Amino acid sequence: MYPDHTPQRTVEVHQPTPIPSPVAHSAPVVPVQPGHVPTVASIVLPDGRVVTGYAIDPARPEPVAAKPAVSRTAVNVALGGVGFLAVCGGLLLLTSFIAALTAFIGQLIILAAVIFGGWIAVQVLGTSGGSSGTTVHIRKAVIKRNHFRG
Repeated sequence: MYPDHTPQRTVEVHQPTPIPSPVAHSAPVVPVQPGHVPTVASIVLPDGRVVTGYAIDPARPEPVAAKPAVSRTAVNVALGGVGFLAVCGGLLLLTSFIAALTAFIGQLIILAAVIFGGWIAVQVLGTSGGSSGTTVHIRKAVIKRNHFRG
């Protein structure tokens, strides 16, 4: 079984210990009569066969334990807390909306001022074909000044 170069080992065999069988006590068999004899029901199937058996009462579920009544005060306190949280949240949203609206209106005012100021600057500093303002021709003025009439 083992190759020549492996040392052989001794093998120990353990035998199982049998478990003693339990002692069976013979109890006397006493027939027990039911409290009442159930009624036998017969049903005729559509194909003509007759089925006979005992009527069985349907299993009824256990009655559900009655829930303890919740006090009216606890319900009112809970509803009041929910209402208070809703009002606080609404006020927080309202103040955030008002702050955002104020910032938006401020930005619109600044934008209008920049646009209107730019239009004014173009009107004042822009040149418009020479119809308004004074134009001085320096060369002609010098010539006219040096021209003497005699």
